[in-house]
Amino acid sequence: MTAISQQFSRGLLAAGLALAGTVLSFSATTTPAHAGASRNVVKLSTALAAPKSKVVNGVIWNCAGDTCTAPIDGSRPEKTCAQVVKAFGTLSAFTGPKGEFGAEDLQRCNAAA
Repeated sequence: MTAISQQFSRGLLAAGLALAGTVLSFSATTTPAHAGASRNVVKLSTALAAPKSKVVNGVIWNCAGDTCTAPIDGSRPEKTCAQVVKAFGTLSAFTGPKGEFGAEDLQRCNAAA
């Protein structure tokens, strides 16, 4: 019985390790490289008096104070930025999937709306 018990324990340990390796490798491939990359975040030049939500480019933007956030909508960040300006007003910052806009990009965004 002892030999069978040891063989069973080794098999169970091997199966557990294989399962753990599979789960870890799967989670590593499905986790975004940058947590901020899954959301757009903007800072409004003028804070809102009350929280506001609005659909822009097919996704819900939630704003409170001077900050608005929304999931990535699949559009070019420049287009998304201009649509957000039209919906909420001038922006002082825009961060999308490729990072934060520089001063020139932000100026073009605000002017395009």
